[in-house]
Amino acid sequence: MQELAPEYLTEIARQIGALSAFLGGFAAAFLGTLLGFSTTQRAAAWAIAGAAFSALAFVVAVVACTMLVMVLHPQAPANVAGQSIGAARLLALLGFLLGAYALLLSIGLSGWLRSRRIGLLTSGLAAAAGLLITGLLVGS
Repeated sequence: MQELAPEYLTEIARQIGALSAFLGGFAAAFLGTLLGFSTTQRAAAWAIAGAAFSALAFVVAVVACTMLVMVLHPQAPANVAGQSIGAARLLALLGFLLGAYALLLSIGLSGWLRSRRIGLLTSGLAAAAGLLITGLLVGS
């Protein structure tokens, strides 16, 4: 992993943590809505699983980002400041990325609960958003 300045990494952790908290709350609310549907469609099961996975992945990202901010703080106690940040960096990134893609999957599948036409629309929009996110992350 590339070595980053503590100040820079702290700011990244704050941003990812805040965004993960927001999106995790949205994923949990979306999960609650999906659980209210009384359907046995396969798309519903996958949408529910995607929303649940997304909410949980974002929780992991928030906790990892909080740990990063605590460890990198200039006034952190010695026993906190001495902790390794490699695992927290990895979990923050993976939690955020997997949560985002799982949320897109869940949103894309949700339209199929209404109709084929809306399913195609939501799947297409989710795929486009996934491609845009991937393009941003790759640096295109």
